[in-house]
Amino acid sequence: MLDDPDVKAGVTFVGNATTLLRLGSFTLLTDPNFVPAGTRVYLGKGAWTRRLLDPAMTMGELPPLDGVVLSHLHGDHFDGVAKAELPSATPIFTTPQARRKLRQWKFRAVRGLPTWESYDWARGRERLRITAVPGRHGPGPAEWLLPDVMGSVIELRVDDVCRLRVYITGDTLNRPFLAQVPERCGDIDAMIVHLGGTRVFGMLLTMDARQGVDLTELIRPRLTVPVHHDDYTVFTSPLSDFVERAREHGLTGIQPIERGSTLELPVRPAGQVSRPGLASGAQDSDR
Repeated sequence: MLDDPDVKAGVTFVGNATTLLRLGSFTLLTDPNFVPAGTRVYLGKGAWTRRLLDPAMTMGELPPLDGVVLSHLHGDHFDGVAKAELPSATPIFTTPQARRKLRQWKFRAVRGLPTWESYDWARGRERLRITAVPGRHGPGPAEWLLPDVMGSVIELRVDDVCRLRVYITGDTLNRPFLAQVPERCGDIDAMIVHLGGTRVFGMLLTMDARQGVDLTELIRPRLTVPVHHDDYTVFTSPLSDFVERAREHGLTGIQPIERGSTLELPVRPAGQVSRPGLASGAQDSDR
């Protein structure tokens, strides 16, 4: 192996589920939501919600992007600002269902990743891999009324050694099948967990404090960064509930992040080896 490069990685919280991930030389945007406070966004099936807080930046203030990771196509994850201002040639990694709609909106570089399929690309000595992992947005039969949702595991490798593995949960409820994420992808260094206890028509659609803590105990990341908890009127479970419950359960590595702030992600030393996952090699999927 060549001399250990100075690999850096961080997450900047923009608001809701929107983050900027700087992973080595790669820059990704997640779930672009840039409408200002007071804006109503459509969630489908006659449901609306109103934004309570402004995002930390505008789309015009973003750095150049290598791609967008989109968990699902709801108005609080891909809004009218993103539709109007995101360049149509931007690579977007999302569900096959969302891909079809985004292609109708003239986004040309959308890749629909079925669960457990990956896309990767190389830049010099670095390789970034995005793997779609399972998620479930609603309870029981209600899932059929909601858009497909995916989580994502993003792995940064340098000289073919994994230096960082980040799990973004997406808008999923905690379910036993999420245990497959570290089993198939390997040890998770950082988890960006979508919380908020979203309720629409009385149904819980995203993890509340209890489910978020249970998932953190299941995944056991080195660092847990809670997002998606205070931007919209449909949220019912405040961040403070999650932080307090995590403390009661003796969990460490819980790190809330203020909007506009950047948090360093735990890059592994070059010589540190983690437990590998069971997933097969990456595929360039354009389904």
